[in-house]
Amino acid sequence: MELLCIGLNHKTAPVEIRECFAVGNHRLGEAAREIHTLAAVSEAVVISTCNRTEFYLAADSSTEAVAALESHLAGKTVSAGVASAHFYRFEKHHAARHLCRVVSGLDSMMLGETEIFGQVKQSYQAALDAGSTALVLNRLFQRAFAIGKKVRTETSIQEGATSVGNVAVDLAGKIFGHLGKSEVMILGAGEMSRITAQSLVSRGARSIFVTNRSFERAEQLAAEMNGMAVRFDDWQEVLERVDIVIASTGAPHAIVHREHVEQVRRARKFRPLFFIDIAVPRDIDPAVGEIEEVYLYDIDTLEQIASAARVKRQRQIEECERIIERELAKQALPGT
Repeated sequence: MELLCIGLNHKTAPVEIRECFAVGNHRLGEAAREIHTLAAVSEAVVISTCNRTEFYLAADSSTEAVAALESHLAGKTVSAGVASAHFYRFEKHHAARHLCRVVSGLDSMMLGETEIFGQVKQSYQAALDAGSTALVLNRLFQRAFAIGKKVRTETSIQEGATSVGNVAVDLAGKIFGHLGKSEVMILGAGEMSRITAQSLVSRGARSIFVTNRSFERAEQLAAEMNGMAVRFDDWQEVLERVDIVIASTGAPHAIVHREHVEQVRRARKFRPLFFIDIAVPRDIDPAVGEIEEVYLYDIDTLEQIASAARVKRQRQIEECERIIERELAKQALPGT
């Protein structure tokens, strides 16, 4: 049995490619089950976050498994040739090491981020519940979680690390200065929105409006943030007054289009409006950024901040890598 990983991330593919392969949290188990049913694949786990989509497979023949997966993905909205240029492939020990790096936050846009650990656990649990894992992937993911925990407890890789949501707020702060005079709308009430809202509150944002398709979830998050919940059908009315919109809904298509903003420009007296889109697929149509007083940033913009942090913490990265190699060497994993 051979272990392999096929995927793409923020380093190999821009957001417009990544969003074509994104899998919603509610479909992780279903997606793993679909791949597991391919003739050449014995086990499968699908990981999908705003920065990556990865397929971990166990198979008798890695060549046949890759061919089967590529055929399965061929129906996506980009051509096979364009997509293949952005995918990476790891086999055996290299696949195990890559997963450990992912779980440890070493392969993240924001070095040392904590969210990825829980996201990978959720992906694995979904595949486990779907019956698409067995000896190889069960052992792999259990070992990776143990190593990831060790990396985070024995190094300082998390010190000063910020999530994508925190960096989005940092960007807003650079644009406006002190956020105490800013009004903010959060589109989406998921975990990314929660983290972003908490950071906004800590930075002194004056008013926070939360809107979500589930009004109950919007109310819950708004209550935590001392903000105001807005019904999803009414978010455009709030757009007339806010300065910053941070979007992370998990919707499969754009929520905010150019015409939405055009309709409120006069009521806003053409004041600057800043959108930070941390969703994949993107929540905000890129055409919104073409409006004169509107400034739109998608998740790839945050890579610049991550690059600066990576240089400062290179020594910690090296120590983390040593821990991963040492722990993987203690006992061989099936498929490696």
